Amino acid sequence: MSFPLLTATAVLPAVGAVATAAVPAARRTAAKWLTLLVSLATLALAVVVLVRFDPDGARYQLTESHAWISDFGVRYELGVDGIAVALIALTALLIPFIVLAGWHDADPLETGSKRWRPTQGFFALILAVEAMVIISFEATDVFLFYIFFEAMLIPMYFLIGGFGDRAHSGSDENAAAQRSYAAVKFLLYNLVGGLIMLAAVIGLYVVAGNFSLAEIAQARANGSLHMATSTERWLFLGFFFAFAVKAPLWPLHTWLPNAMQESTTPVAVLITAVVDKVGTFAMLRFCLQLFPEASKWATPVILVLAVISIIYGALLAVGQRDIKRLVAYASISHFGFIILGIFAMTSQGQSGATLYMVNHGISTAALMLVAGFLISRRGSRLIADYGGVQKVAPVLAGTFLIGGLATLSLPGLAPFVSEFLVLVGTFTRYPALGIVATLGIVLAALYTLVLYQRTMTGPVKPEVSAMPDLRARELLVVTPLIVLLIFLGVYPKPVTDIVNPAVKQTMSDVHKTDPKPAVEAAK
Repeated sequence: MSFPLLTATAVLPAVGAVATAAVPAARRTAAKWLTLLVSLATLALAVVVLVRFDPDGARYQLTESHAWISDFGVRYELGVDGIAVALIALTALLIPFIVLAGWHDADPLETGSKRWRPTQGFFALILAVEAMVIISFEATDVFLFYIFFEAMLIPMYFLIGGFGDRAHSGSDENAAAQRSYAAVKFLLYNLVGGLIMLAAVIGLYVVAGNFSLAEIAQARANGSLHMATSTERWLFLGFFFAFAVKAPLWPLHTWLPNAMQESTTPVAVLITAVVDKVGTFAMLRFCLQLFPEASKWATPVILVLAVISIIYGALLAVGQRDIKRLVAYASISHFGFIILGIFAMTSQGQSGATLYMVNHGISTAALMLVAGFLISRRGSRLIADYGGVQKVAPVLAGTFLIGGLATLSLPGLAPFVSEFLVLVGTFTRYPALGIVATLGIVLAALYTLVLYQRTMTGPVKPEVSAMPDLRARELLVVTPLIVLLIFLGVYPKPVTDIVNPAVKQTMSDVHKTDPKPAVEAAK
């Protein structure tokens, strides 16, 4: 039997989480280094997965299949297509930077404080989330996917509620109450979505008799499995609702700004750059593949909701006074672009959406982590508390500017290519929606440049006059992300070559082809 590479990629961080949690309380530094080494080893395995994956080969590769709960047709089945490989690589890449950025975020508070932050628990939870996200990308059994899709809520709940942002203007009691509120809101929203999805998963089993994604898709393709139109639509809605909460899509988005605001910066990056990608990925893998006709039926409404997310998120980002909430609303706008590309049902749109998932993860991580370094120096998340930072910390300001320019999809930086493909793919089939969505780019330029102007330019405020520039550890976190943003902005081909064959398969699942250019029709 060949080496179970996919299982190893998910199990390694899970074992690392247990080992980190078991480190004695006095050995905080050892727990940090163990977490970093495990995350780097997981990245090495993800690179092996990437190298061994053949974009022109079978749809699902490196597959594993074992009996699990035979009486109910549940199997332990793993497999990756190009989209999953790209997102596994993104997840494994970002976790070491998240660990380094949060190196001191779970240390004990000031000397003499009776409060204690369990450092080992903080880093163990990060590894646990990584393990669950990776296996969610790998699972090709619907029930297996559901288990880890829901299970990742538990460590995320404790990361949000137990390790809040220290830059809080209120009392310790008020800060704890707001953290608790954000964590509970995150959990309730996602649990409701998960419970609705569970009903749909049970319904799928009743109809199909098993949970194997490949078997169900094959049975639907050859006509041996027929779903009534109403049944397919209800099942689709059950799955889509859970994924739309996770994504998040308007109006199911309201948990995200609270969660990001109250979390430590690394956890905020973990939420929006890693965990939320499971929702948009699942739309491609499960909604479109299992319920192709229902996906086409729901497309007009979903596209309208996506455009609302784009404009609504951008407008609210413009009016924010809190840096973290601004990035949160910007991410809601960006996820609107991703969902717009998925349901535009064009190869350009879906390629752009998949590429956007990768690029958004890198750009948001870069901007949010630099913003976190800024906030930790000043001790405030409020934009009004900054001014003139570029004169005292030019490297910090420069990296912040590049992260911001990537967020507004400046040509030459990675998100531009993906956003361009999404809009092109939307224009070819839904020109009116494409035009409205383009307004999101204008608003992105507004909130990004205003943020930079108010925090980095102008007179130096006394509170930031002694602000130190980025340190070696912080540069080690930010520099690779900036390099990736520039490299993928100039040369996105390595990613598009991996994801495009999977996109073609998805287009085939929903029996869609790209519209012919209007110039050809006029000839």
